[in-house]
Amino acid sequence: MLVAGFPTGVFAANCYVVATGAGQECVVVDPGQDAAGAVDEVVREHRLRPVAVLLTHGHLDHMWSVLPVCGSYDATCWIHPADRPLLADPMRGLPPEWAGALLGGGLTFAEPDDVRELTDGARVDVAGLSFTVDHTPGHTSGSVAFRTPVEGDVRGAGAPTWTGQASAAPELMFGGDLLFAGSIGRTDLPGGDHPTMLRTLADKVLPLDDRVVVLPGHGDQTTIGRERQTNPYLRGLVPGPARSG
Repeated sequence: MLVAGFPTGVFAANCYVVATGAGQECVVVDPGQDAAGAVDEVVREHRLRPVAVLLTHGHLDHMWSVLPVCGSYDATCWIHPADRPLLADPMRGLPPEWAGALLGGGLTFAEPDDVRELTDGARVDVAGLSFTVDHTPGHTSGSVAFRTPVEGDVRGAGAPTWTGQASAAPELMFGGDLLFAGSIGRTDLPGGDHPTMLRTLADKVLPLDDRVVVLPGHGDQTTIGRERQTNPYLRGLVPGPARSG
């Protein structure tokens, strides 16, 4: 299993390229600002073929390059329907002052040719990988996390990637702006809601195995167990039913 991760754009949003191994089809998670060139480098180095782009949510810093990446490789874009309108109109998810600064150059956005919608609990089977979709509203109304089983050894390429032992983790979770090392995603942007975020953390995060490795939308990797013990935003929350892949 190959997982390549790298920060993109002015907000350093993490983009990930995931494949069963070199020379295979792959998935791109959250291609943010200026991600297309970095994705191409990973693809060429490891002889990969992107067939899908998975978006954890519709904020511009996570999907800026979705159109060029999907267009270059004829890849399918997957997004939750609540955030789908942001593909063509990302200003809807930004404060007005941010929108002017980021999009002042007259940039235009549009949906890729092939867009498919995600639902809670669904499985996306693509590129020889299986992703379980968890709808995780709070940061945006259409935020999702993608969990995939760890298969064999995991080879990291770039940072921030998983550096632990393959046998130690049952799953990898691409969490977007749900959960960070020591923090959580902000809830004060359009579409955000703090009480909803707390319910999501209680129902979708706390029931997970402590060994699950979180590859977040910003910053360094972490684990569910580490955040359960140290993250101040998780203290006092009552977990929902146990979840499995």
